[in-house]
Amino acid sequence: MSSSTVSALLVGLGVSFVAIPVLIRLSKQRVMRQRSPDFHHSAGEPIPRLGGVALVLAFLAVQGLMALLNQESAAEIHTRNTVCFAALGMFGLGLWDDLNKLGAKKKLLGQVLIAGFVCVRGLSISLVSLPFLGGAVQVHWLGIALTLLWVVGLTNLINLLDGTDGLAAGISLMLMLLMAYLAHAAGHAEFQVWGMIGALLAFLRFNFPPARIYLGDSGAYFVGSLLALISLTDSTKGDVFAAMVAPMFVLALPILDTSLAVLSRGLKGLPVFRPDRRHLHHRLLRVGFSKRRVLLWFYGLTLVFLALGFAVVTFRGLWLPIFLGLAMLVLLVCARSLSFSRRWFNVGGVITQSLEMRDDIRYGLSLMRFLELEGGRCKSMDDLWASFLFAAEKLGYTSATLMLKGHRRHWQAPQMPEQTTLLRHQLPGEAGGVIELRAPLGQPAVPEAARGAPSRNTDQPGPVGELAVSEILSELLAEGWVKAQARWDQRCARSKQQATCAQQRAGERADPVPEEARLLNSERPK
Repeated sequence: MSSSTVSALLVGLGVSFVAIPVLIRLSKQRVMRQRSPDFHHSAGEPIPRLGGVALVLAFLAVQGLMALLNQESAAEIHTRNTVCFAALGMFGLGLWDDLNKLGAKKKLLGQVLIAGFVCVRGLSISLVSLPFLGGAVQVHWLGIALTLLWVVGLTNLINLLDGTDGLAAGISLMLMLLMAYLAHAAGHAEFQVWGMIGALLAFLRFNFPPARIYLGDSGAYFVGSLLALISLTDSTKGDVFAAMVAPMFVLALPILDTSLAVLSRGLKGLPVFRPDRRHLHHRLLRVGFSKRRVLLWFYGLTLVFLALGFAVVTFRGLWLPIFLGLAMLVLLVCARSLSFSRRWFNVGGVITQSLEMRDDIRYGLSLMRFLELEGGRCKSMDDLWASFLFAAEKLGYTSATLMLKGHRRHWQAPQMPEQTTLLRHQLPGEAGGVIELRAPLGQPAVPEAARGAPSRNTDQPGPVGELAVSEILSELLAEGWVKAQARWDQRCARSKQQATCAQQRAGERADPVPEEARLLNSERPK
């Protein structure tokens, strides 16, 4: 390493290490406002999701150092500016979502527009080398489509990895090490790569389990897009095949897991971009792995794929079939040892089971939307709880329990079946809480009367798919309650503000506790 790259590493490390504690302190003091956590976010004490701010500050500091120390040509400055603007644009899009929730379609549109900006600036795939044929192929317009897919895909893949402490940052650090090797092999400056390696090292100090700060969408979008853009820069300087295939080796496991998750959601009738807790790291946590054990398991496996990525770059793809075979062998061994081989490689079974659930899940989605809208219409928490029970009965559940701090609501059907399964969901936010639902075993989760027509033979005990659909529907129901409660809170806040303004206009003393707020306080724990 040269003195300039060491300087970039130390600057990125120092800026990130100083900025992160400040961000944590500001978040706890509510100086930096964040939106309420979604249902799929972890419950309990809220953890700041603004780690991306520290990474951006470190990135900008390294860019300033590059401008001072490095003599660049006009073309290199143009490329560096393109990378900076696009990565900062992705960061801004994610930060907006961290502060005020954006829909999945709006975020995807923003990502495509930023990736299109990259293509307009000339940083796109135009020539693809073929290691087996010893030549290269001009891809023309196909290169633009590949560039859009690469930037948007890698950005979202890193975001999906940010589901447990230290996972996204650790894998991103390994990818940055690979990018540093590619940059060195391509013969151009590695300042920004080593600067981000330093920033990620400092971030992991606070993100390792138990995490004190998360990347958030802003940090995940920033790091993911930066990895994609740096690999595109390397491809213009060297071998595009190695620059894009090598990172895919490192991300082999997340790509496989995400592909199956997206396929399963689409077949089941769920929105494909809907976040859930069914990725591999979530499943490992549910079977009893600690967060540290899950993280170390992923790190160890990713290091194996990182070694394969380095080998692909070193041999310029000439032994690619051998490396692909080794990667598949590693995946098979891991899937077998963790009992995930049936899910990962039984694609036909996944498709069949998902299609069987489709009508039930679409019905559950409609009831979740009904609950969300009821949150803005109900006049009391009793009314909202009654709406929740209406949806629970429609979905075939036989009991429901809502437990908040010092407060409990319970309902049970008059006739309880002998065999039931308990489904429990932790609620997000500072207040937390738990929703418990019981579903009968051996029966469809959605009663035939609710849908108008039978869909399965229930004479025999229910297959695994019946339990799976009950789990998904209970998750939709719990998510509907969270959204309904958020709308109820907004309605109470608006009512309080409107009452205050009306009384001030009339010259009267404002009542600090309007009627709906009193109802809310009477229903919730003190």
